[in-house]
Parts: sequence; structure tokens; C-alpha cells
Amino acid sequence: MTDSIMSKAATMEIPINSNGDTGTLPEDDSLEQAAKLQWSLDEKVGSSRGTRDLQQVMVSGPNLNETSIVSGGYGGTAEGIIPTSSIKGSNMHHSSSNSSMAADEATRGVAVEKIETMKKWGLNTYKCTKQMISERFGRGSRTVDLELEAQIEVLRDTKKKYENVLRLARALTNHFYNMVQTQHALGDTFADLSQKSPELRDEFGYNAETQKLLCKNGETLLGAVNFFVSSINTLVNKTMEDTLMTIKMYENARLEFDAYRSDLEELSLGPRDAVAMARIDAAQEQYQVQKDKYERLRSDVIIKLKFLEENKVKVMHKQLLLFHNAISAYFAGNQEQLEQTLKQFNIKLKPPGADKPSWLEEQ
Repeated sequence: MTDSIMSKAATMEIPINSNGDTGTLPEDDSLEQAAKLQWSLDEKVGSSRGTRDLQQVMVSGPNLNETSIVSGGYGGTAEGIIPTSSIKGSNMHHSSSNSSMAADEATRGVAVEKIETMKKWGLNTYKCTKQMISERFGRGSRTVDLELEAQIEVLRDTKKKYENVLRLARALTNHFYNMVQTQHALGDTFADLSQKSPELRDEFGYNAETQKLLCKNGETLLGAVNFFVSSINTLVNKTMEDTLMTIKMYENARLEFDAYRSDLEELSLGPRDAVAMARIDAAQEQYQVQKDKYERLRSDVIIKLKFLEENKVKVMHKQLLLFHNAISAYFAGNQEQLEQTLKQFNIKLKPPGADKPSWLEEQ
């Protein structure tokens, strides 16, 4: 249709005036109408084609994840186009590689630290073992504090004797506890027989009362003896043991000090070149460290031995007085004096059956 209109417009005659101007055609506007019709058709075709192109762009357009960054100005070549996915992937790879390198460095640092610790421990053990063997075979010298070592030997001997006292006191407690339980059972039997034997009621009754009185006094004495055992146990297995642990640390420090002292003496007798002088300086530094440690622990041992002696005298004075007064009052049959002894030392007896579980705990 468009081609026919255009051909019609092309074949139409255009009148020319005598002056050479084109004249108007009031009765025929075919050319203007044909031009307007052509323009409207072109506009419709262009708009429909633009719509289809827009739809195609929306359907098959670029993915946001594949957006490209263009390097250069307008109309540049495609060489400057860098996909953002590659940038994102390279950043992730770079960060992961940095984290893995940091983890490797940390692991390597820990391993090196452990190796250095093992190396120092092995060297220290070798030197101390060498010093110990030299002392046993009489080839090495050792630092000796005669006064302090004498006090340490006295403490060890005292601890052994106090452990024997503790063992015997516990044995006495167990035997006496069994005797009290036997007296309690015997008193209950006498009381039962006094009810069932009218002809011997008075005799069984007297014996039942006597056994109950002995049982009561025995429980009071048991309270005093248990307090004595508990105090001796604290003195031996806590106070003395703590001092002996400090003494053991002091003896180890003395061995290390002598080992590094012997090492320094051997290096001092050797050559005096640059390497040897560096080793001597390092040995001198280690020697000073061990000397400070030895002197500090030696001072701690002296202080603890002094306080231990004062505490031992104070505790044993009180406990021996308690033990003597309680035993004397019990075997003299003086119940009032026995109870007064417990009050004097602030000893509270447990009520009968306090150690037994309740019926709920037995279920």
C-alpha cells in the first residue's frame, strides 16, 4: 500500500507559473496527504519494532551477576572490559589465601615455641643428671648449707615420729569405738533381761545402768580423741607436708644451680676466642638466674621452718593437754571433769545417730 501511494505521488504533475513558482493545488492535496500517511506508518512501524527490541533486551538482557566494567571512553575496544565475577572471585581467593597463610604462620610459631621449650628442657635435664651422677661418684662439688640441712633432717625425722603417733591414735580410736558399741549392746541386753527376769530384775538393772553410763562417758572420750587425731593429721599431712614440698623445690634448685655453676667453671677454663666468650656470657647469665632462684627458695625454706616449729609447739601443747585430761577423767570415772575438758577446748559432740543416714537416704 505504501509503494502504490508513493508511485502515485511520484507521477503527479506539479504546475508551474509563468514566473517559475510552483502553484498551489486547492482542489487536490494528494501529495501532502500521502506524506502525512507515510510519516504515520513509519512511526507505527518504528514504535512496534522498538517494543519488540525492548522485550528482547528484557528477556535476553545481561545478568546482574555478569555485569562488566568498561575501561576507557565511549566507543572503546572490548579489551578494557573486565567481568566483575572475575574480580569477585579473585578477591575471595586472595582473602582465603591470606587467612590460610596466617593460620600456617600461627601453627609454625607454636611448633617453633614447643621445639625451643623441649630443647631447653632437654639441655637442663642433661646438665642436672650429669651433676647428680658427679656428686654420687664424688667427682663433682655441691653447695652445702650445714645449718639448714640439719634443720631439714630434724623435720623429716619429726614427721616420721608424728606419723607413728597418728597411726597409734587412730588404732586407739577404732578399738575404743568398738568397746563403746559393745557396752551399748550389753546395756540394752541387761535392760531387756531385767524386764523378762523378775527374780534378777535389780541385778540386771544395776548392770544396765552402769553400761549405759560407761557408754556415755566413752562417747565423750571418743569426741576428745577424734579431735586429737584430727589436729595431728592436719599438722602432719598438711602443714609439715607443705614445708617439705618447698624443701623439695629448694633441693631441685640447688642441683640446677650447681649444674650451671659447674658448666660455667668448665667454660672459664677453656679458650677465650669470640665463640667461647659468647658461650661464657650465656652461661654466666643462666648461672645468675639459677643463683637467684636458689637463694629465693632457700629464704622461703628458712621462713617456713621457723613458722612450722612455732605452730607445732602451739598445737601439740594444746592437744597433749586435751588428751591427758580426757583420758584421766574417763578412767577416774569423773564425768563432770570429762565434760568440762571438752568445754575447755570447745569440742562439740555429735548427737547419737548423727552419722547414720535418714530413712529417705536409705531408700
